[in-house]
Amino acid sequence: MPHLEHIPCSREQVLTEIDAPLDHVFFPDSGVVSVMAVYSDGGTIEMATIGREGCAGVHAVFGASKSSARYWVQIPGSATKMSRAAFTRAARLMPSFRNLVYAYVQAFTEQILVSGACNGAHSVKERLARWLLVMRDRSDNDALPITQNLLAEMLGVQRPTVTNAARELEREGLIERGRQQITIIDRQRLERASCECYQFVRTRFALHLPKTYV
Repeated sequence: MPHLEHIPCSREQVLTEIDAPLDHVFFPDSGVVSVMAVYSDGGTIEMATIGREGCAGVHAVFGASKSSARYWVQIPGSATKMSRAAFTRAARLMPSFRNLVYAYVQAFTEQILVSGACNGAHSVKERLARWLLVMRDRSDNDALPITQNLLAEMLGVQRPTVTNAARELEREGLIERGRQQITIIDRQRLERASCECYQFVRTRFALHLPKTYV
């Protein structure tokens, strides 16, 4: 506990920039952190999400000293901050903590792999439904403070493309769109509209982290 610091996380806050020193790891208590790939032209796309089930910067456990991605607060909340040195020391000295970290690494890696496959295999509508469900799981709120521009960036598509997909989900009565908010109206039907990747990742997280998964 002496090595932990509770901090607020504001929307669009960068917790760690890509290629920056990995000085701290972050355990979200609430809100959602996106793991972003950043390209040479400045473009970005989301590779994974982290909520209260996970840790931003977990690869520090393997000795990484630089961040391989941008950790960006998508939905505001709070987190517990820990220095990389304290984190790696705890993993070395506390077997129960180390085992939990390794279990999360497995689940997190599978989330990234599925995300990559999903981007190429499924429609924007299916991916949008999946993404909204992932946000809902980690925010505990049907009303998600997100914009059309954010959706386009997260899914790696043009805004008109994601707008059309969102409009279709709205026409079917699954969501309701506001100016800077999307509200999930019918979760069960939204799950059926999502691609199978959503349930697959949930199953893998539940397998690796049965006592901690959202």
